[in-house]
Amino acid sequence: MRIAYCVTGNASPFKLITPITKYATRITFHESRFTQHATHTTMTLPPTLPSVSILKVGGNDIDDSAFLAEFVETVAELRRQGPLVIVHGGGKEIGNLHERMGVNFEIVEGLRVTTYDSLRLVKMVLGGLVNNRLTRWLVNAGIDALGVSGIDAGLVRVEPLRPGGQDIGFVGHVVEVRVDVLQRWLAAGFLPVISPVSLGIDGHSYNVNADQVASGIAAAAGARRLVFVSNVPGVLIDGALAPCLTVDDVADHIASGQIAGGMIPKVRSAVEAVQDGVAEAVITNLAGLCSGTGTAIVASGADVKREA
Repeated sequence: MRIAYCVTGNASPFKLITPITKYATRITFHESRFTQHATHTTMTLPPTLPSVSILKVGGNDIDDSAFLAEFVETVAELRRQGPLVIVHGGGKEIGNLHERMGVNFEIVEGLRVTTYDSLRLVKMVLGGLVNNRLTRWLVNAGIDALGVSGIDAGLVRVEPLRPGGQDIGFVGHVVEVRVDVLQRWLAAGFLPVISPVSLGIDGHSYNVNADQVASGIAAAAGARRLVFVSNVPGVLIDGALAPCLTVDDVADHIASGQIAGGMIPKVRSAVEAVQDGVAEAVITNLAGLCSGTGTAIVASGADVKREA
């Protein structure tokens, strides 16, 4: 069960993409805020974008000119098939800048612990270097790309993420997405290119795993498909590419250690998107994006027939 608010007046509509039982206190807060600042409040569904595809591109190859040239060409073809939103990472360059600046960091469950000093470097790389580079390549290819972050227009709102109760600093998890903003950008002919740095409910900037941002946007928008483009062809089980995994399969393979490291947050993001209504979440690489191969994550009990 989910709830969505659309408010006339100065308040902004959001779509809540998490179960209301878990965030009942915050829902009460929003109702109070809307009552105080809006002249009229109605309960309705916000816009959804069922025809849109969300494409998340990882940061391992995003500084490589050959990769970017092929990626942009593929994006142009995909965009002819329907509206597209891109979310990007930048982990390799973030790590490199931390090393150059002498700022230490650690990884917990595939997530970068983000202190205040670390957050400043994350914003430099994601909001500046990577977002500008990717947007530039797309624009130079004749695509009306619009480089933004999760902070712009309050596009992605987050709360602090505390895996297992651990404090990992300014790391957030997605709780709200302004689908209406995406709808307007897409209707105007733009291709949003989104940095995952997002806005906390508390008003602070947060580093958010790009896979989780892509998953949150896909779920909130009711997207038909979510694709994670990484530097691996998909999820490898016993050394072989698994063409399709159910949500239950993913849980089993994490427990057994077959899925480990940085693949864990990626498959968990895919699972969350599927559980929130996205029909298919695919993990692949650039070659797989072009050829239509990879690992599809689908709901347990779904038809899992898919060619590798």
